[in-house]
Amino acid sequence: MGIVILLIVGGLIGWVASIIMRTDAQQGVILNVVVGIIGALIAGLVVTPLIGGAPITSGVISIPSVLVSLVGAILFLAIVNLFRRGSVR
Repeated sequence: MGIVILLIVGGLIGWVASIIMRTDAQQGVILNVVVGIIGALIAGLVVTPLIGGAPITSGVISIPSVLVSLVGAILFLAIVNLFRRGSVR
């Protein structure tokens, strides 16, 4: 059951991050889930040591963990945009 919740929350985080970064028209449901999960992993490696909190991949689903994972997903989309377009946007 935990993996299903992780996929749903990861999809929602990826969707919100794609709306913030204005890449929503280019992404589908699967890519939103991938962005959310990879963003949570990036949050665990980069964001968590800087500002604290825990990403959703740690097993804790709370408002701070969702926000930390959202920051990681936005960072991931910014990096992808930088390599694909040459600008963060």
